[in-house]
Amino acid sequence: MALRHGLDSQIVIVGCGISGIGAALKLTKHGFRNVRILEATGRSGGRIKTGKMGNNIIEIGANWIHGPSEANPVFCLSRQYSLLDPESLTPENQDLAIGGHPPWVPNWFSSSGHKLTPELTGPAVELFAEVLEEGGEFSEQGGEPYSSVGEFIRTEVRQRAAERWQGDSLSCQSVRLSLISTLLKAECCVNGTHTLDTLGLGAFGLYKTLPGLDCTFPRGYEGLITNLMNELPTGVVSYHRPVSCVHWQRVVRKGGREYPVVVECEDGERIPADHVILTVPLGYLKKHHGTLLSPPLPLHKLHSVQRMGFGTNNKIFVEFDQPWWDNDCEVIYLVWEDESDLVDQVSDVERLWIKKLFGFTVLKPTERYGHVLCGWIAGHESEFMETLPEQDVTHSITHLIRRFTGNPTITPRRVLRSQWFHDPWTCGSYTYTATGTSLQDIHNLAEPLPQQGEQPLQVLFAGEATHPSFFSTVHGALLTGWREAGRLISHYSAPSTFQPTRSKL
Repeated sequence: MALRHGLDSQIVIVGCGISGIGAALKLTKHGFRNVRILEATGRSGGRIKTGKMGNNIIEIGANWIHGPSEANPVFCLSRQYSLLDPESLTPENQDLAIGGHPPWVPNWFSSSGHKLTPELTGPAVELFAEVLEEGGEFSEQGGEPYSSVGEFIRTEVRQRAAERWQGDSLSCQSVRLSLISTLLKAECCVNGTHTLDTLGLGAFGLYKTLPGLDCTFPRGYEGLITNLMNELPTGVVSYHRPVSCVHWQRVVRKGGREYPVVVECEDGERIPADHVILTVPLGYLKKHHGTLLSPPLPLHKLHSVQRMGFGTNNKIFVEFDQPWWDNDCEVIYLVWEDESDLVDQVSDVERLWIKKLFGFTVLKPTERYGHVLCGWIAGHESEFMETLPEQDVTHSITHLIRRFTGNPTITPRRVLRSQWFHDPWTCGSYTYTATGTSLQDIHNLAEPLPQQGEQPLQVLFAGEATHPSFFSTVHGALLTGWREAGRLISHYSAPSTFQPTRSKL
């Protein structure tokens, strides 16, 4: 197949998140003339979504560049577009290896209204970090002594705590174990899972971190999307154009040509294509795979879609007139003193959902944001929170803060929350490696259809869920968009060397 003919091929990209934008940019810059993005909503960016709360810019979706260093394309592009603070660009900042957990300055508050001391909290924080790090080593070692990260952490923590803290008072030991429950809930947010009991131990270490201290965008993450969109040729994106079905393995004639794919839109438009790059979130694919593709996904690919995890992590932004936390504080943890049995989920979601919120990160610098906190809550409790009226959420947050600070007069100025589970186009937040999953499942998700035959690569798959080590991240999503564009470029550039690989079922 000559490259000249290839540059005329019709390529449809489903979804205008950073993965779809990245694929379109790479293809159009390579000279492909017929690239079109179909976007279900009225905006670009997908799960990158910047909003306003009063005069403040807040991130409703993606929050940080995780690992802002030379190996991170999101960092490199953001630097190129001058979107970052000077301190984020320093070599010292890029060289910091934080292992996915920034060294934030914490304040710890307990449910009895007391601030906890470093002497009390330190040993528990150290123990949890130690066990968590060990939990990530099984993907390299092979084997899976426990089925889940939750089971592994609870077993190891109980054993080591009993040995190390036996000389401390029972009340001290109890608070430390309750503190570890808070850290379990925080880890649910990091991974986007309801409970660490559904997070696979063997695959936990597949996620790789990049060096650099996680940084934010002073003027909002969407600035990156705006800059990327400005580089696309005009008219590439069609908004408010949901796709109802991708019909592949077809023979459709139009304009004297035959096409193997037809993209059917909800408005009835049928678009013939040579290739479709599907960038929809895994949550959407889980819910709609039965109707989104015809013929349906091959069984090994379908099973990987079903096995891989896709959960909810929401934010609750809270603004105050005055801070009730220390000046240098960067994260606030809330410890429920009745949770010494190492729990990361509540017994009654509707009544106790607020207990799943592990705490708040502090929006810095204060000169830019004023006194704003971002609360984090994952799982079914988070999904239930989305259904409540905003005034109920505000009431629960106010009561919570008054209880933990012991100050009955604290009143938030305003509250704003995200609602990713009920967003019909995402159905949650991001991907995690669930129990029973392995690297092979991610490879299966990324595998194009069909692999072989006269017309391979009819449907290609991109998005954060399809990256083997950066799933759940913006840089993972961007890299997979580039990967699938590169697959098509290679296909047309070197047909004689194009050897599709077969999946291991």
